[in-house]
Amino acid sequence: MAGQKHRDSLVWGIILIALGVIFLLETMHVRVWHYVWRLWPVIFIIWGASKLYYGLKERERKEPAAPPASRD
Repeated sequence: MAGQKHRDSLVWGIILIALGVIFLLETMHVRVWHYVWRLWPVIFIIWGASKLYYGLKERERKEPAAPPASRD
């Protein structure tokens, strides 16, 4: 559970930094929102892929190892 909280705070930190960089570039008259607006579905793709990856990783960690088959 502690790993999940750490990962969530890391994700939110990255999101806040990215938004700060976007707003900073906009104040310097760099047209960033145009590209963000066109590519916003990529956020959902990355988010879904990370959920899938960590879900499979957690499931693999929880499943007990199968006992070796006997050769009788």
